[in-house]
Amino acid sequence: MAQDKLKRLLVEKLDAMERNGVRKGKERIITGRRPPRDGFGPRYFLKSCGGRAFLRMNANAYLGLNTHPRVVEAEETAVRRYGAGPGAVRFISGTFEPHIKLEERLASFHGREAGMLFSAAYAAVMGVLPQLVTGETLVVSDALNHNCIINAVRLAQPAARAVYEHLDTARLEGLLEQYLGKAKRVVVVTDGVFSMRGDYAPLDVICAICRRYSELFEEGVISVVDDSHGVGAFGETGRGSEEKTAARADILIATLGKALGVNGGYVVSDRTVIDYLRETAPFYIYSNPITPSEAAAALAALEILDSGEGIGLLKKIRDLAASLRRGFRDCGRETLDGEHPIVPLLIRDTAKTRELVQRLYDRDVLATGLGYPVVPRGDEELRFQISAEHTERDIGYLLDVL
Repeated sequence: MAQDKLKRLLVEKLDAMERNGVRKGKERIITGRRPPRDGFGPRYFLKSCGGRAFLRMNANAYLGLNTHPRVVEAEETAVRRYGAGPGAVRFISGTFEPHIKLEERLASFHGREAGMLFSAAYAAVMGVLPQLVTGETLVVSDALNHNCIINAVRLAQPAARAVYEHLDTARLEGLLEQYLGKAKRVVVVTDGVFSMRGDYAPLDVICAICRRYSELFEEGVISVVDDSHGVGAFGETGRGSEEKTAARADILIATLGKALGVNGGYVVSDRTVIDYLRETAPFYIYSNPITPSEAAAALAALEILDSGEGIGLLKKIRDLAASLRRGFRDCGRETLDGEHPIVPLLIRDTAKTRELVQRLYDRDVLATGLGYPVVPRGDEELRFQISAEHTERDIGYLLDVL
């Protein structure tokens, strides 16, 4: 067969991934959900697991809005009104009223002039960054930025790329100094909250550095933040790392698929920037948008977040995360300080990390282990993610298992 040679090569690559411990393997298939009861949060059923009910500690649904009755009702109502899919890309005939309302509300929520939806946050980053980069642009990036940023920079093909050590703003400033006179434009891009550890970028310092050096580059210095793990999970009102650091980037990218519990990504900025991206970003122009019903559901989720109920949910996940961190320390385990609902348990050994993930699974707990080479040797960890659907009894059960 024509594919035989290719298949042999692919098998070799898969085998190498297995040997190196980076192959993800089979995906676990969720077949059902049991509602909260007896002081515990919801439990999940997996295919071929004999009816076992699992505590899920590895989901991004920080506020539990994916099952909120108002969010579900908004999606049901919209799908009956508009149908199951958009039927076209936006500029042909795929723009629906819920898309426009959601973009306007996202812009208002973040204090920006305009917003723009993408099919996913990954697509948003890939769609936005290359449109800001020319053959005379320097891109400067944090060493622990998400894969979407790394690939977007590769796609953009800037004149130069530079990486500063994680959160090292002195090195960031040094790189800008180093490239004076060697680039017309600079794009400084960072995660807001870093997904591996739950720590966050000092955006106040980063944005101040960008402003200070902007006049020294012919086309300025532009700050871009992907705050997909921050929005809806971080800050008193859920406005993410910008709120936490009292800063504002030039361009903010985030997701509807984590704390807001639905699907899709978005960017907010000045109206001129958004108008330009609508005309140039191929991931927007040539891809169907999220469905009208998803947009309606996301709008309902955003309204809940930006309310007293949302403030209460944010406080709950902060309190539960603090309880888990305190529990780790009380039983002599290592974690990192912070308020984000990503709570890492540092194991610092790949084999032990994998073993602990399996032991948790055997005790009906779903958790994610991050081993070498996914993380540097010595930084191996279990990443636990708190949801507002969790309870103190869930935290107690997890700690008992550990």
